[in-house]
Amino acid sequence: HVQLVESGGGSVQAGGSLRLSCAASGRTYGRNCMAWFRQAPGKEREGVAGLDSDGVKRYADSVKGRSTISKDNAKRTLYLQIDSLKPEDTAMYYCAARPGNCVGYFFSPIFYPHWGQGTQVTVS
Repeated sequence: HVQLVESGGGSVQAGGSLRLSCAASGRTYGRNCMAWFRQAPGKEREGVAGLDSDGVKRYADSVKGRSTISKDNAKRTLYLQIDSLKPEDTAMYYCAARPGNCVGYFFSPIFYPHWGQGTQVTVS
């Protein structure tokens, strides 16, 4: 079983930056499809950035050009850097993981069996 723990959220002013972390533990797999999602109150969970097991990255249009997803395999940690934060970025951010390849399903929540508890990002 894979455990995912997010951290790095907080309250920031518009225009600021945050780096979110997702530490994986337990039975981790060598090849994973991993992604960041977010959910604002009253809205559906949406994909923000995805990282396939072969290194391919995918970004939602809402964060493209101002965010970077990366992974440190030695630390078993997934990161999401978001710059030029906007109030509409306010949401709970979750990381998700699935063994194997993303097979194109980067931003389909039902595709991922493993989720963290989330970290809140508030932009004012």
